[in-house]
Amino acid sequence: MDSSSPPHHHSNQNNTKIIVTMGATGCGKSRLSVDLATHFPHSQIINSDKMQLYNGLDITTNKIPLHERKGVPHFLLGDLDTSDADVSPSQFRSAAGLTIANIVSRGNLPLLVGGSNSFIHALLVETFDPQVDVFTGPDSVSHLLRYDCCFLWVDVAWSVLSDYLCERVDEMLESGMLEELAQFYDPTKVGVRIGLRKAIGVSEFDEYFRKYPPWESEENGRVPKEGCDQARKEAYEEAVRLIKDNTCILAKRQIGKIMRLRKAGWDLKRLDATATFRAMMMKKKKNKSSSAASSDLEWRDIWEREVMEPSVKAVRRFLQ
Repeated sequence: MDSSSPPHHHSNQNNTKIIVTMGATGCGKSRLSVDLATHFPHSQIINSDKMQLYNGLDITTNKIPLHERKGVPHFLLGDLDTSDADVSPSQFRSAAGLTIANIVSRGNLPLLVGGSNSFIHALLVETFDPQVDVFTGPDSVSHLLRYDCCFLWVDVAWSVLSDYLCERVDEMLESGMLEELAQFYDPTKVGVRIGLRKAIGVSEFDEYFRKYPPWESEENGRVPKEGCDQARKEAYEEAVRLIKDNTCILAKRQIGKIMRLRKAGWDLKRLDATATFRAMMMKKKKNKSSSAASSDLEWRDIWEREVMEPSVKAVRRFLQ
């Protein structure tokens, strides 16, 4: 970290300890938070990803599936009705602040995880001004925080992360993302950009569904197969390309905000997950070329060694 940056402080009036897991979309934050919660059994997870606050579009918004939560309680995850208006950073500050107070009052450890850095900033700073966007203006981000925080930043080299994000979009489509969006699509509400309508995937497929309404043919809610109408295939591919582009743009923006917080003196412990993701991508390539699925062990070992162990050490030190 830049030695000229101010030291990381927290307010004396509030010694509430919280763990904060940050990083760009797709970098493994959710996995790390669950891994940590199983290591520190009184942990409870609070979601700070804006699109995951809403109920619905679980594949599209990448909510961690129930079976991967390993019984760890999650809060503010899919709790809001999709028709709810856009949640503002100050609304998140009060909702998540109450959630933290409740978790702590029961003697548990709050673990904040998510990619919406504007929400993380709004929640954690001592004084928050909703009129000022510290990420776009010249105003410097405050390093005075209202909680005692242990920041874990999962970072992946851009060349690896961008490839992974594009591949992840294909996997989401294979797992039923298009069918999910087809059910969500409603031409009477296309103009109403509230709640989940801002999720990446919704606007990108609007054009496609306008041309090929899902209710006109069962095929229109499905991924186009070989031999289908060429124009439809091209419209579909264009929507997928836009989703990949916009996901990468989002990830870059998230990394930019994290760098800004770090420069302002937020004491972020960087965990390099590049080798894990490289191994994961290699495994996928091997699986595609051979019929036998290779073992998960290799990337899991690297994750354990390079991300998990340093995180556990950092949290243990912080809690002592």
